[in-house]
Amino acid sequence: MTPSSTPAPAAPGASHPASHPSGPVRRLTARGRDEAHRVSSPLELLFDLSFVVAVSQAGVQLVHAVSAGHPGTGVLNYAMVFFAIWWAWMNFSWFASAYDNDDVLYRVVTLVQIAGVLVLAAGVSRAFEQHDYMTVWLGYVIMRLAMATQWLRAARTAEGTERRAALRYAGGVLLCQVGWAGLVVLPQPARPWVFLVMAVAEMCVPLLAERDHQTSWHPHHIAERYGLFTIIVLGETIASATVAVKSAVDEHSALGELLPIAAGGLLIVFSAWWIYFVVPIHGHLRSGGRAFLWGYGHYLIFSSAAAIGAGLEVAVEEAVGTAHISATAASAAVTLPTALYLLTVWALHARHFKVGAAQQLVLPVTALLVLCCTFLGGWSVLAAGLVCAAAVATGVTLTARTTRRERTADAGPAAG
Repeated sequence: MTPSSTPAPAAPGASHPASHPSGPVRRLTARGRDEAHRVSSPLELLFDLSFVVAVSQAGVQLVHAVSAGHPGTGVLNYAMVFFAIWWAWMNFSWFASAYDNDDVLYRVVTLVQIAGVLVLAAGVSRAFEQHDYMTVWLGYVIMRLAMATQWLRAARTAEGTERRAALRYAGGVLLCQVGWAGLVVLPQPARPWVFLVMAVAEMCVPLLAERDHQTSWHPHHIAERYGLFTIIVLGETIASATVAVKSAVDEHSALGELLPIAAGGLLIVFSAWWIYFVVPIHGHLRSGGRAFLWGYGHYLIFSSAAAIGAGLEVAVEEAVGTAHISATAASAAVTLPTALYLLTVWALHARHFKVGAAQQLVLPVTALLVLCCTFLGGWSVLAAGLVCAAAVATGVTLTARTTRRERTADAGPAAG
């Protein structure tokens, strides 16, 4: 269908036809962008959970690299692997928001994609340690062939500009997959450049594909999908930090050194959750340009949130003497990704809902103070956590004052 023939908004309380199957295989047509009560499906939640394994593997390898005194190489490899994880998740999430019809074929193809995610996760350690990307690439082949199949299904039933957009997506996905083979066949020094070129090429595919037709993704659904993945990443951070603290306590009985790290880590994660979910972002996503910037920028949000957990593990290892880095470097492994998370959430997410200079400055100033905590030795993580918690409290107080003033202003003319 063309943009002018977008389906009419569903009536409140109405369900999408996909929730009432008429057969095992149905036409894969676009869903209504203003569809009421759109939420994530159980299949989407399973898809998200499959990425936990890949995110966990990337975090573990980052911990090993930083603890061994190779932060530069570790961060570079982490950035490359996490891009592959994030981009595969994002491709499916935006497609599903526009075309999920929940028939048998759609489910089977999605399950194939999940299998590809698990293959990718199995190759993360080899990519880090040996720069061998064969398994990661094979996992991507499985996922991208399945993704191209979904787009070709959509193109088969579409017409006009929508059909061209679907075919551009399918062609772009397949062409980029050929380009990623450079990570396997080219010599190791060339692989970072291959990654850079292909990452840019991948991000250009949606921009080119939707040049004449914007797919009918659902703003509220997309906001929920990103929010759920944020929770998954933060949950993985809590899990990895908990395992690290438990192992250290069992082996070294260094409770005095570990309690500040555990308390600070929890404060950071709780604050990160609060700061992200305090704003109703879906209303901001109705513009296509804003949505692209917001969606792409989440690479930094997701990767930094996951890196906080890796940093907490590094801090634990340094506290018990098993890491080959200084206390300042171990603190930086926590404070740097925390500051990056705060700045990125502010730039992409929170600043659109802040009123006045005071509210706008809370997160940037907090990020700066978190960086300053790097030099506080064993108390760095706890200090960073307290700074983040103070930022949350400050934001709540300023918002309450603004709301109270607005209510007073509205009540004045009415009372007169």
